[in-house]
This record gives sequence, C-alpha cells and structure tokens, in this order.
Amino acid sequence: VGLRIYRSLRFQVQLHTAMTLQDEFSRTILPGGQLNFHLTDWLGIGVWGGFGLGVDTALTDQIAEKGQTNAVNVLSLPNRKLFAGQIARIKFIVAPQVTFIPLRGKLGLFEKLFVDTDFYVFGGVGVVGLEERADVTAAKYTQCFGGGSSLPNAINCFGETAQVRSTRVAIAPTFGAGLSLFLADFVAMTIEWRGLPFAWNT
Repeated sequence: VGLRIYRSLRFQVQLHTAMTLQDEFSRTILPGGQLNFHLTDWLGIGVWGGFGLGVDTALTDQIAEKGQTNAVNVLSLPNRKLFAGQIARIKFIVAPQVTFIPLRGKLGLFEKLFVDTDFYVFGGVGVVGLEERADVTAAKYTQCFGGGSSLPNAINCFGETAQVRSTRVAIAPTFGAGLSLFLADFVAMTIEWRGLPFAWNT
C-alpha cells in the first residue's frame, strides 16, 4: 500500500553522454540515448547506444610532440607527427539489454529533501564499430624489408602504411549498474557504469 510505481508498463526515452575510461591514446565521448520498455516495475528490455567522438589523451600529444621509441614499441616512426592518425577509434556502440531493478526506496539529504530512487543492474550484447590502423600486407612487408634494404629506407617505405585505416565490428558482452533518481513524474536522472570488454589494436 502506498508504493510508488515508476517503471511498470512505461516506455522510457533517455538521452545520455558517456565517456570511456583508462584509455591509453584516445578517450571516446559517446553522446546518445536509450529506449526501454518496462514489463514490470523490476524488469525491462531495451537498447542503449551512442556515436563515438575521439579525444586524444596527453600521452598521444606527448608522442606527437617528442616522439617515443623503446625496445618494445616504436610508436613514432617514421614521423611522430603522424602518430595521432594511427590510433584506433570507437565510432559507435549499440547494445540490446535486459534491466533488473532489485532495490527501490528514497534518498534523503539532511533529513529534509527526499527523492525516490532505484538501483538497477543490466546485461546484454554490445555491437561496437571500430576504426583501426590497417594491417600491413605480406607484399608490402617484403617490399620494405626484403632485398637487403637499409633500415632508414625500410622505415620510410613502411611509413606509407601509417595512415591506412580499416573498419570492423566487434561483438562483446555488456553489463553494469546504475542509480536512477526520480525528480518528477516524467523526469529522472541516472548515473551509470558500463563494462564492455573486447580486443582491439589501440
């Protein structure tokens, strides 16, 4: 008795801006949104998505400015200023998902201001559009490094491939949790963390 129903049989339209974390070379900002239909107050189905906008990290700026070469990675050959054009980018993410809402209640501020809230978890399948540096073909490798070519000539030859890009789609599990704050009958604010593990050539 007296329980407020915020999700049952509701169609939810939500705009968001997401950002990737712990990126080496390029952080991705994902403006987008999600659509959900809640079968009950504790279970919903929907789709989450966004378009990727790449923002270079400080490491990428330093490599482009100073160059970086060590025994493991040659990151700035043949021209350090071209490095930013070689790093991978997330172009889009689309993720159908199921949402489970196990906890509902109120949050209070100084015992005077209260807001209805719920905690939710979700899981689904993510479709990730990627743009990466293209693989070097066997013919190009032979051309650059075969026939006793000197190292400087080989580096310049190999550098012709630096800006060649390829695109692909990666499929990955997605999962996470969030907190919704219901500010009014038709307005809510959400804070969410999402995991999306996949392999790519950063």
